[in-house]
Order: sequence, then C-alpha cells, then structure tokens
Amino acid sequence: MTEIKRKILLAVDASDYSFEIAKYVSEIPYFQKTEAVLFSVFNKIPESYYDLRNDPQYGKKVRHIEAWELQNRTSLEEYMRGAERILLDAGFPQDKVVVKICEKEKGIARDILKEAKAGYNAVAIGRKGISKLGGIVLGSVATKLLEQLVFVPLIVVGKDTGPGKILIGIDGSEGAMRAVDYVATTLGESEFEVKLVYVIRSAAEDYVKDAKIEIENVFDQAKKRLQKSGFQSNQIKTNIITGVHSRAGAIVEEARLGNYGTIVVGRRGLSKVQEFFMGRVSNKIIQLAKENVVWVMN
Repeated sequence: MTEIKRKILLAVDASDYSFEIAKYVSEIPYFQKTEAVLFSVFNKIPESYYDLRNDPQYGKKVRHIEAWELQNRTSLEEYMRGAERILLDAGFPQDKVVVKICEKEKGIARDILKEAKAGYNAVAIGRKGISKLGGIVLGSVATKLLEQLVFVPLIVVGKDTGPGKILIGIDGSEGAMRAVDYVATTLGESEFEVKLVYVIRSAAEDYVKDAKIEIENVFDQAKKRLQKSGFQSNQIKTNIITGVHSRAGAIVEEARLGNYGTIVVGRRGLSKVQEFFMGRVSNKIIQLAKENVVWVMN
C-alpha cells in the first residue's frame, strides 16, 4: 500500500509569531512525521521602481528603497532559519523541513491560499503578528484565511502557547465529528487530555433534559472514535454547559478555567438540536481565545 504523504504549511513572517508557530507544531509528535513547509510571502518592490534608478531626480530614493528591500529580505531569511532550527531541534528530519519564500502575487492571504491547495493537510498561522518588516499584519491574514480556507484544517497559534490539554467544542454535526476525528488522528496514543464540551444557551428544564439525552449519544460516539485511535477512557472528559448568553464565550471560559491550551471546533455545522451553529461560534472563539491555540476543522 502506498503511504499517503502528509504535509503542513506554516505561514510565517518576520515576527516572533513565526517562532511560536514552529514551537507549537514541533511539540506534537504527529507533525514530526510530516513534511513541514515554512512559507512566507515577500512584498517585493514593483519593477517599475527600478526603471527610475538612472533618473537624477529619483535615483537616490530608489537606491534607498533597494537597500530597504535587501534588509527586509535578509531579516525574513533569518526568521525563517530560526523557525527551521526550532523544528530540526525538536526532531524533524532535515529532509522534512522546507523553507519557501515567494514574491507576493495577489496578496498575502490569497497567496497562502494558493499554496495551501498544493497538497497540504493543514495550515498553521499566527493569530496576530505585525511583522518587524512593517506592513505585514497577520491578524488580517488570519481573518481572511478563516473565511476562505475551507478545504483543510486551520491552526491559529497565539503567543507563548503550547498544546496543553485539548478542548473540543462539539455539537453532533458532521463538522464537529470531523474535528473529533482530526484530534483522534493527530493526537491518538498520546498523553494529551481531551474534554468534549457541548453548550446549550437555554436554561429551560424540559428543553435541557431532552437535549441531554441526544448529547450523551453524541459524546458516546466521540469517545469511541477517540478510544479507537489510542486514547484511554481516563483521558477523555465531557461537560454540558447550559444557560449562557454566548456559546463561544462559554467555550473559551471553560478552556481558561480548566487550563486547556488548545481549542478545537468545526468550521460550521448546525446540530440536530438546533442549538449550536458552529460557523459563528468558531469566528468568535478566534477573537476571544487570545491565550489559546484554535484548530478550525473544515
């Protein structure tokens, strides 16, 4: 049987978030068996500027711009090498780490999207990072990727955040179950603790009582998938939260109180109990969970 090639794209820039992305990915054994591509989009000066090099009026300014571009390129390469070193020191084989710098074509987010379509199984980005090169704001890039990267999982990494314990926001939809399956595949046979969390905004006793019956079935299905991949029963916890105004807020608060480093959600999915529309929830979690890494499953 032919082995399926695994490949993860680490979208980095000349900010410290590049190191955080590399550190996070390096701490998950599954990714150490994956080809890691450190990918950056470089904002090169348009060729039209160079046409002015010999113009007495603009020549000096163009030379300053050329020097600025060279310095930026050098800084970016240094950050890329630093991120590469983190992966190699963590045990990634030399031939499994690729550094790729591409000149901007359509825009940073669109260029990352284009690259992501070239056979990657996941994309990791920084939550927010104003590059020291100036003009590259990964916060806006993260927002665009969250909206448009619908074909592979997106991992949004914060600052100084390790994998920690794993919290999965679950609702019984196919998207949520894909999130469970991804955790099972990626973290199976590890020592990570996983908590399955279901949020019901209503506090009405009859409604909650009926919903809990279905939710327990959802939990059972999720547990079976996790245990099949190697999780032990004592590594899996569950919790049903009721009577809250914000589902996203409840999930982030649960992660904070339980010291969960990673939150995993489906991109979107309306549950059978009509309570948990994960599309809006995942967007809000990205905004609120500033101390967490968030995985958004396609």
